[in-house]
Amino acid sequence: MRSFSWVTFSCKLASGAAAVGSHGSSSPFPPRLIRCSFPRFASIMSDKKRKAAPAAKVREAPQQKRQRASGWLRDELRDRRTESREVEFNPKRLRVISEEGTEEPKSGSEGVLYWMCRDHRVQDNWALIYAQKLALKQKLPLHVCFCLQVPRSEASTLRHYGFLLGGLQEVQEECQSLGLQFHLLRGAAGDVLPGWVSDRRFGAVVTDFYPLRGPLQWLQDVKEKLPKDVPLIQVDAHNIVPCWVASPKLEYSARTIRGKITKLLPEFLTDFPPIEKHPIVAAATAKPIDWEETLASLQVDRSVGEPEWATPGPKAGEFMLESFIDERLKLFDTQRNNPNAPALSQLSPWIRFGHLSAQRVALQVQRSGKAAGQSTASFIEELVVRRELTDNFCFYNQNYDSLEGAYEWAQKTLQDHAKDARPYVYTREQLEEAKTHDRLWNAAQHQMVTEGKMHGFLRMYWAKKILEWTSSPEEALAIALHLNDRYELDGQDPNGYVGCMWSICGVHDQGWAERPIFGKIRYMNYKGCLRKFDVAAFERKYCPKAL
Repeated sequence: MRSFSWVTFSCKLASGAAAVGSHGSSSPFPPRLIRCSFPRFASIMSDKKRKAAPAAKVREAPQQKRQRASGWLRDELRDRRTESREVEFNPKRLRVISEEGTEEPKSGSEGVLYWMCRDHRVQDNWALIYAQKLALKQKLPLHVCFCLQVPRSEASTLRHYGFLLGGLQEVQEECQSLGLQFHLLRGAAGDVLPGWVSDRRFGAVVTDFYPLRGPLQWLQDVKEKLPKDVPLIQVDAHNIVPCWVASPKLEYSARTIRGKITKLLPEFLTDFPPIEKHPIVAAATAKPIDWEETLASLQVDRSVGEPEWATPGPKAGEFMLESFIDERLKLFDTQRNNPNAPALSQLSPWIRFGHLSAQRVALQVQRSGKAAGQSTASFIEELVVRRELTDNFCFYNQNYDSLEGAYEWAQKTLQDHAKDARPYVYTREQLEEAKTHDRLWNAAQHQMVTEGKMHGFLRMYWAKKILEWTSSPEEALAIALHLNDRYELDGQDPNGYVGCMWSICGVHDQGWAERPIFGKIRYMNYKGCLRKFDVAAFERKYCPKAL
C-alpha cells in the first residue's frame, strides 16, 4: 500500500514535498505591504555532457527549443478567461446554509455580499463567480468583505498574517479595478458581520467552504444572527469536486475516494468564467485601508518572521506555477522524494491561503505539462485526490486533530505501546530549538523555523521521530501540530492536520509489523533516509552550525 506522505505542492506532498531551491532578491512586483523578495527561478540544466560528433560527419547543431518568455502564463490565463465567458456555474457547488433554503436575495436590498474566508482571490473563485451572477441577475452592486480577527495563540505569527494581508491587499486592488467594493472588518464574523449586513441592506451573503472547526463555528454564528430573510449560501471554491459531492461520509483512504473523485472530474474540472467589470455602481463605497498600519496594529508574534522565498498574492502564485511547469515538473515523478532536488511545485502557501486555485493549477499542468510525461499524472494525483481527501477528513471528523480521530486499530496499538521505553525523551522546547541527537531531524526543523517550509518526505520522518522521542502519543501529536501550525507558512490547514495524523496516528494508512513505541504505525528511520537521498548534503545545508 502506498504511503500517504504529506499532501502538498511546495512543502508537502503525498509522496514528497517542498523542493529545496535557491532564491534571489529581485521581484517583478511593485512595492507593497510585504516587501519580501520574490524567487529568481534558476533553470534546471542537464548534467549529461554532449558527445562530440565525428569530424567526417560534422553537421550544424540543431536549434534548442525556444524558451517561453517569462510571464507567458499570465497572458495565457487572461486569454483563457476571455474565451470561457460562457462557462456555466454548476449549482452542485453550493449549499444553502440559512434555514429558509432559498438563494433569492431579499427584495428591496441594496447589494450582494461575498464574505471571503478561505479563498483570497478574485479570479478563478467559484464563490465570487456565483455572487456576481446573483448580483447581475438582481441588478445589484457587488461587495466583498473579510473579517480580520487574530486569535490569542502561539500560531498567530507575523509569518502568517503578513502573507494573509499581502494577499488581501492584492484582492482589494483588483476589486477596485472591477467596480467591486472591498471591506476589511475587524472582529469575529459572528460579532461584526450580521449587523453590518443589516445596516448596508445587503440581500444575500455568499461565502466559501472551510472545513476546520473554527471557520465552521463562524458560519454557524453568522447563520444564527443574520436576518432570516437574507439567504446565507456556501460555495466550495477550494476543491475541484465539492467536498459534499465527492462523498457524503468520512473516507477511509485515498483508495476509497479516488474513484469517486475521478468519476466526477469531467463534470467539475472545467475552465472558469472571468469576474468582469461590475456594471452596477454601489452608492456607499468601502473605507480606505492602510495595509501597513493594519499589519502593525495586529497582536501577533513577530519573532516568527516572513520568509524571503514566498511573496504573497495571486500574481506571485501564478509566477511560481509558471516556474514549476517550465523547470521542475519534469523532475517530479522521479525526484519528488529527494529533499535536495528542485522537483516540487512549492505552491502550497498560495493554495492554502486561496491565492491560487487548485483547479486552475490542475488545468494548467494538464495543458502545459504534456512533455513532462508521468510527472503530470503523479502531480495531479497529489494535487487532486490526496489534497481533497484531507478536506474530507476534517469535514466529516470533528476530532481531526486528536487521537480520538484515529481509527480504532491505531488508537489501540498506540495505547498498547504508550508505556514503552523511549531511547530519547525531549521537551517541546528542545524540539522547537532543534536540539536533538539527530542532525537530519535538526536540519529539517531548522529549515521549517527559518524558511517556513519543510520537504514532504522529511515532514513524515520529522513527525514520526516526535512520536518516538516524547513521553506519549498525545504529547507527540500536540507538539507536532504546534510546530507545524506555528512555523509552516502553509500550516493551520487540513493538509497539515492530516499529515500529522497520518505520521503519528496512521490515518489513511494500514497497520504494519508491530514494534516498540510505534505498535502497528508505519515506521521510518535514519537508515531509510540514507537510502533515499544524500542526507549529508541536506545536513550541511540546514543543520544549525552549533549542533
